[in-house]
Amino acid sequence: MLKIIEKIAQELSVEPKQVYATVQLLDGGATVPFVARYRKEATGGLSDTQLRLLNDRLSYLRELDERRTTILESIESQGKLTPEIKEKILAEDSKTKLEDIYLPFKPKRRTRAQIAREAGLEPLADMLLADSSLVPLECGAKFIDEEKGVKSAEDAVQGARDILTEKFSEDAELVSFLRENLQTSASIVSTLVKDKEKEEGAVKFETYFNYRELWKVIPSHRALAMFRGRNEGVLRLALDYAKPGEEPASASGRFTFSVASHFKIENKRRAADAWLLETARQAWEHKILMHIETQLFVDLREKAEEEAIRVFATNLKNLLLASPAGPRTTLGVDPGFRSGVKLAVVDKSGKVLQTVAIYPHPPQNRFEEAAEAVAAMIKKYNVDLVSIGNGTASRETERLISHVQKECPELKFQKIVVSEAGASVYSASELASKELPEMDVSMRGAVSIARRLQDPLAELVKIDPKAIGVGQYQHDVNQTRLGQMLQAVVEDCVNAVGVDINTASPSLLSYISGLTTRMAQSIIEYRAAKGGFRTRSEIKEVPGIGPKAFEQAAGFLRIMNGDNPLDSSSVHPESYALVEAILEKSRKALKEIIGNREFLGKLSPKDFANEKFGLPTVQDILVELEKPGRDPRPEFKSASFKEGVESIADLKPGMILEGVVTNVTNFGAFVDIGVHRDGLVHISALSNSYVKNPNDVVKTGQVVKVKVVEADPQKGRINLTMKMEDKPAPKGPRTGGGKPREKAVVVDVNNPFAVLKKLKLR
Repeated sequence: MLKIIEKIAQELSVEPKQVYATVQLLDGGATVPFVARYRKEATGGLSDTQLRLLNDRLSYLRELDERRTTILESIESQGKLTPEIKEKILAEDSKTKLEDIYLPFKPKRRTRAQIAREAGLEPLADMLLADSSLVPLECGAKFIDEEKGVKSAEDAVQGARDILTEKFSEDAELVSFLRENLQTSASIVSTLVKDKEKEEGAVKFETYFNYRELWKVIPSHRALAMFRGRNEGVLRLALDYAKPGEEPASASGRFTFSVASHFKIENKRRAADAWLLETARQAWEHKILMHIETQLFVDLREKAEEEAIRVFATNLKNLLLASPAGPRTTLGVDPGFRSGVKLAVVDKSGKVLQTVAIYPHPPQNRFEEAAEAVAAMIKKYNVDLVSIGNGTASRETERLISHVQKECPELKFQKIVVSEAGASVYSASELASKELPEMDVSMRGAVSIARRLQDPLAELVKIDPKAIGVGQYQHDVNQTRLGQMLQAVVEDCVNAVGVDINTASPSLLSYISGLTTRMAQSIIEYRAAKGGFRTRSEIKEVPGIGPKAFEQAAGFLRIMNGDNPLDSSSVHPESYALVEAILEKSRKALKEIIGNREFLGKLSPKDFANEKFGLPTVQDILVELEKPGRDPRPEFKSASFKEGVESIADLKPGMILEGVVTNVTNFGAFVDIGVHRDGLVHISALSNSYVKNPNDVVKTGQVVKVKVVEADPQKGRINLTMKMEDKPAPKGPRTGGGKPREKAVVVDVNNPFAVLKKLKLR
């Protein structure tokens, strides 16, 4: 465990004591949000991002430790565990290299090498490898044994080759060296499977019909696209280890030479030299290459999946923490043609007041009747906001709402187009059935569209994050890992904002630190029976919530207008005594200091720090008292789509439009400009400055100004730019595919293996 702590501390560039304290807390049942917010003294102020990384590495290294123990026990049971092997295993901190060491000892099905050993041919293999002056067939003749299946000298020599081939391919140092070289020099080559170009869906992989790129630089979205093409039978993928212009035989010769050199095999025209070199070639081509190629493809997929999951998580976080419109009466509008437009009015708390369906569009075309219905609802409930889903018939429906604004200027409301991703999933969910039991499924989507404008976080947590649609190749990645990452993101977002325990849904409560789904439901039931909570201490009375759960959850649960003003803040109940000490020393009442920036600014945190409450806690409390219950999310802002621009055909190059970022990928950002199809701002068009990561420039949900570069109605393709001035972007590192320039390499024929090792087989 000490090694693990030191390793993580080194990787995160923090002190081992910080890691040790964090591990103790996490192992004791504390959650990441709780540790990040309320245990800064112990962790030295590690952020939630650092804590998540620490937790991931802790899991990985513990799994590695368990695997190490299993391997040691396996080798020891075989009677083959030497001090040298044990030392290597204990020193290794990579799962891949650990498996390299274990490979010769790993129980496997009966191989040709194993059969040869059983036939007593291992001494022959050792002899020929040790002394190249021996004649293979002459030596082999001495090992003929028909009872053991060795009927001739040729059989004996072949058995010896099988043994050496396996020996060469299972040498951990050699395999590791060759793999590292291929990781830097090999390319992934993608080609079209014969006669597949005309199949439905094949055209989307057109870029990769004849494509190659260095393994080490392939970005995740291109790797996943190629893997998807292979899975659909359109593409064939292969590893090419040849240099530009180099013949395959020549490339194979280079690597064969590395294998031979590792085992001190040289071509001095001795009796066994040619035979040993051929053995090295077969080991490379038939065993080592196949093993490494499989491993590199697995590593590439894992690397690409991890990056895709990270992108998804970043987008989800930005979407969940998008600015809320707040508690304002809202009309949710779920657009549609034949099935009609669904309307739902919700009050400031999200309670449904009325639902209705209207039919302003073809085939019914009851436009005026629909407009009157909308105006009547807005007037009756004094609607502040109209939230319009961005799906089918969105712009046509927005035109209807604009018509109402124009014809009824006395109705002071604001219209906003919002993403309706996942609304249909929520509508048909079990949760929606419980929340809106008497409502038709088709109407629930309009309710969700209204509520997600009021508070995106509170509404979106009700939907499976995978259904929100802010990822890239999300269905191609490891679903378990994706689920874990997204769960962590939602948990961090919910706890960063905090929730009102008297109004929060079961979904929202279930993400609070320390609470389970069952505990969340118990809170709802207690709330219904008692008419709400007046103090945080009441939470302890909820069935199923013990001291540990209360400790973890209390600071993130808010009680607005309760008996104690501190209960509406993020000050944890365990620190109320500290606030009382501040009040006593300053001789003021709590109501006098809450929000009193001038007074609080004069206090010195050091004056109140002690063994129980460290300086970070005191500082956090003073900041919180200044703005109790503050929302960390940005101020609400909406995009205005341009009138008359409703389809791709309406777009003209040079148009300046306002839009909302719907998705951010490694290659750019997608922006909704109100034409039913998101436009792409390529990474090179995000800024006049060089952009390494699109998330450094834009975030999901952000309102941006873009210029139309190209719009193709036939292909449904829109290219946009955020560069408003025609300035060339500074050149940065390569982001595209293709072959990088190769450096010339001079090989010393007298000591080729040493030179190749130094130059990583360039």
